[in-house]
Formats: sequence, structure tokens, C-alpha cells
Amino acid sequence: MRIYCIMLSMEYLPDPVLEVQSEICKALSDPKRLAILHALREGELSVSELASVLGCHMPNVSQHLSVLRTAGLVSSRRDGNIAHYYLSEPKILDACDIIFEVVSSSHRARAAVIEVGGGGR
Repeated sequence: MRIYCIMLSMEYLPDPVLEVQSEICKALSDPKRLAILHALREGELSVSELASVLGCHMPNVSQHLSVLRTAGLVSSRRDGNIAHYYLSEPKILDACDIIFEVVSSSHRARAAVIEVGGGGR
């Protein structure tokens, strides 16, 4: 499923577009789901491969994949009994990278304030 967002003006986005955007943001709100997206950056992986990479149980990975699939961010293909997951919207990694830059910049700014202020009193 491809999701297209067309901004009609800077002042107005229709509610259905905002609802889809909200669902995608909810899907990105869990650290394990973000880790899954980053793991899939290099290519498709099975649930067991993702579980190994992330260090968590396969049922937990499957639950997170279900959320990401519902949001339209991942898809799968079957090879016999094994489902291989891949990014259906690779551009989501651009959004994740931008958020990482914001977090890094914010962290550096807070660290500088603590350093200048004398150790976070």
C-alpha cells in the first residue's frame, strides 16, 4: 500500500490525511519497531532473523511487524513456510534519519547547557 500526502495549503490538511499520518507516527512510537525498520534497511529478513538481530522473542517481533504492516510500512513475501519482511515504504527511513538528527542535535545542546551550567545542578 502506498500512502501519498498532498498538502492543499500550508494551513489545511484534511482530517483523513492527518489520521493516516497519526497512525504512521503511532507505528513509529516504539523503540523495537524503529529497530525493525533500521534492521530492514539493508534488505529483507525473516521473523527469526529479526528476532536474532533485535535480541527478542519471535512472537514479540511478529506483533511489532503486524503494527508496521497495518501502517503500510512493511510488507512480506513467502518462501515456503518462511515470511521475509521488507520495507514497503523505504522513504520512512528518511523520516527516521531526520528524527535521529533532531534527537542528536537536541542531546548535544542539552549536554552543552549542562557543561556550561556546572554539571546539571
